[in-house]
Amino acid sequence: MNNFKKILVTGGYGFIGSALIRKLLINTKADIFNLDKFGLVSDDQSVLNIVEQNKVFRNRYNFFKVDICEFKLLKSIIEDIKPDLIFHLAAESHVDRSINNPSQFVQSNIVGTYNLIEITRNYLSKRNIDYFKLLHISTDEVFGSLGDLGKFSESTPYDPKSPYSATKASSDHLVRAWRNTYNLPFIVTNCSNNFGEWQFPEKLIPLSIQKIINGEKIPIYGNGLQIRDWLYVEDHVDALLTISEKGKINEDYCIGGNCEIKNIELIKKISDTINQNSNYKHSFANTIKYVEDRPGHDTRYAIDFTKIKKEIGWEPSQKFTLALGKTVEWYLNNQDWSKRVLQKANYGTQRIGLLD
Repeated sequence: MNNFKKILVTGGYGFIGSALIRKLLINTKADIFNLDKFGLVSDDQSVLNIVEQNKVFRNRYNFFKVDICEFKLLKSIIEDIKPDLIFHLAAESHVDRSINNPSQFVQSNIVGTYNLIEITRNYLSKRNIDYFKLLHISTDEVFGSLGDLGKFSESTPYDPKSPYSATKASSDHLVRAWRNTYNLPFIVTNCSNNFGEWQFPEKLIPLSIQKIINGEKIPIYGNGLQIRDWLYVEDHVDALLTISEKGKINEDYCIGGNCEIKNIELIKKISDTINQNSNYKHSFANTIKYVEDRPGHDTRYAIDFTKIKKEIGWEPSQKFTLALGKTVEWYLNNQDWSKRVLQKANYGTQRIGLLD
């Protein structure tokens, strides 16, 4: 990592991006440049908390409010910064929102990615940086849905089922096409479901916590038997740093948490953890309600991370139960943050993503 002097992160005020920036500030000496449009679910508190407390971090941290769909502005910023490592995380990422407003996902995930890689291509044509890398961070949802057996790997065919996963699949294809056609040092990663502190309370884990705290029913889509492979965000960030240091350019890496669990069982674990560690006592049976399933809902995700483990020595280090416990405790102790970001987004934890 010492080779990288200027590291650029797109979407650095998102959930994964902010966790990455915090770790980059702590674990490297590079100048960090955060490009974020400060959209609906963006939040700067987790980053500014550590930046404002450390003069060295303040001198190394730089923020640009920019939408990556703004080609000319993005081009000007990249050519001015002259980064030698880019983490591309800027994306619309919520399946339910993509059902209601797919055009926003097309713009951010497809057009925005095109802008970034085309600007990067032109930027690299004018410079000679042997160690430059661009990591394009994507999702396992591009692979579609698994049956009872098997796992996704780097060779799994794409089969997206939602506007979100289709736009992410499109962005993956763009990155691979640009690296193959123009011989660019790009890497694509596909991760399983992330969770952890500072995640906007629309995703399943923080939403369930918020519903219990508010005394509201948690909506269970369909029969609740859909299976997800859960990855603690700190493990994901460690994987990205390891790939940036040891990963081979023009390669793909699947990043998984080795933790498959049914949605209904996960919510039961959250419920039990809250009952054991707080004053929000409740009955699990009275806390949930079964609702109409999500359109095109995938049944099961699971990641085979053999490649990244064998080639560069990464595997998840956090035990799921402990990481979930830390996450639940954080939300219980940071209700002011949850209320603030929900109010900013004008989102009252209501169900979205239903067809008219």
